[in-house]
Amino acid sequence: MAKDKRIRVLMAKPGMDGHWRGLVIVTQALRDAGMEVIHGGNMSVQQIAQTAVQEDVDVVGLSIMTGNVVGMTESTLKELKKAGKGDVLLIIGGVISEDDIPTLEKLGVDGIFTSGTPLHEIVEFVQEHVGKPKAKK
Repeated sequence: MAKDKRIRVLMAKPGMDGHWRGLVIVTQALRDAGMEVIHGGNMSVQQIAQTAVQEDVDVVGLSIMTGNVVGMTESTLKELKKAGKGDVLLIIGGVISEDDIPTLEKLGVDGIFTSGTPLHEIVEFVQEHVGKPKAKK
């Protein structure tokens, strides 16, 4: 990625999850680090994919605090691929079971951040991975 281009991030909550604190805090941390962040809030997976295309984002960040992390992530990934954004860096955060992490990695999630992850780790991960080719899953 060119040094003069700001990283563009879409932060969203797939579905109707009402737990907002983590999404807002991570959004602010990414903005404070100089990234351009689109705060999508609650969106359907189709809206997430459409917005990722329209806003030409480099990163999609999902905040999932419900028990359906794998299902919501899989649906979002399918919509992103269908929309031509399958190469976007996908990060997720929230209440994520250790048992779900290998499945999420196999699906193609690039970064998984459980509750309590220090914000600088999320920022550094995004900065280090944007623009690098995705591993084939």
